Amino acid sequence: MKPRVMSLVLFTCMVGLLIAPIDMDFTSACISLLAVAIGSGAAGTLNMWYESDLDALMSRTCLRPIPTGKVKKDQALYFGIILSALSVSIIYFSANLISSILLASTIAFYFFVYTIWLKRKTPQNIVIGGAAGALPPVIGWTIATGDITLEPLILFLIIFLWTPSHFWALSLYKSGDYKRAKIPMLPIISGHKTTKINILVYAIIMSPAVIAPYFLNFASTFYLTVSSIMTSYYIYLCFKLYSSKIVKVSNKIARKIFIYSIFYLFSIFLILLIDNLLK
Repeated sequence: MKPRVMSLVLFTCMVGLLIAPIDMDFTSACISLLAVAIGSGAAGTLNMWYESDLDALMSRTCLRPIPTGKVKKDQALYFGIILSALSVSIIYFSANLISSILLASTIAFYFFVYTIWLKRKTPQNIVIGGAAGALPPVIGWTIATGDITLEPLILFLIIFLWTPSHFWALSLYKSGDYKRAKIPMLPIISGHKTTKINILVYAIIMSPAVIAPYFLNFASTFYLTVSSIMTSYYIYLCFKLYSSKIVKVSNKIARKIFIYSIFYLFSIFLILLIDNLLK
C-alpha cells in the first residue's frame, strides 16, 4: 500500500481539510481521512500489481511484496479493487458526493492514465500523472466544504508543479534502474543536461504558486517568509545541479534534491496549517 507515499498524501489532505473555512464533525473528518488513506493504498496496490515486472528489474523496487513472492499478483489485484470500492463508499457516507467523485477520479487517474497509459510511453509521464498526487488537498477541502474554490486549487498547483523536480531528481541518480526497466524517463530519452534544465525550470515556476496563499489572503507574512526561504534554497540546489558537470557530483546533488523535496513539501503544508491555526 506504499505507506510512506500514503503518509504524505494523507497529510496534504488533512491540511486541506483543516484550513477550510467550515468546521467539520471530528468523527466524520477522521473517517473521511481514513477513506483517503485507504484510497491511496488502493492506488499504490494496483500500481504495484501492474508494474510487478518492472519492479523486479529495479534496485529501488525489487524488494516490494510481489517481486519477492510475499504477495501473489491476483491477491494484489483483488485487494486493490476491494480497497478502491471501500474507500470511495466510506467517503461518500462520511463526507459528500463531490469528495467521493474526486477520490475515485484520483485512484482511476493514477492507475489508468499514469500507470497503464503514460509511464511506459512518454518522458512526460510524471508531469501529467502528477495531477493524481496533487488532488488530496482538494479532496480534504471538499470533505469540509462540499465545494471547490480557488484556495484548494492553489494547493493542487503547488504539488503539481513540485512533482517534476522531485521525480526527475530521483530519475537522475537512479537512471540505470529506469534504463534497465525500459521506462522512458527524461534522463533516458533526452539526457542529463535537459533533465537538469527542466528540474531548474519547474522549481522556478513552482515558486509563485508557493507564495500565492499570502497574496490570496489565506496565509500570513510568517508563511510568506518561511516558504520563500525554503523555496530559495530549493532553487539554489536545482541551480547547483544544473551547473554541475561531473556525473558523480550531479548524482549526489540530485539525491539531495530528492530528499529535500520531500521535507520541503511537508514543511510548506505544515507551515500553512500552523499559520491558519494561529489566526
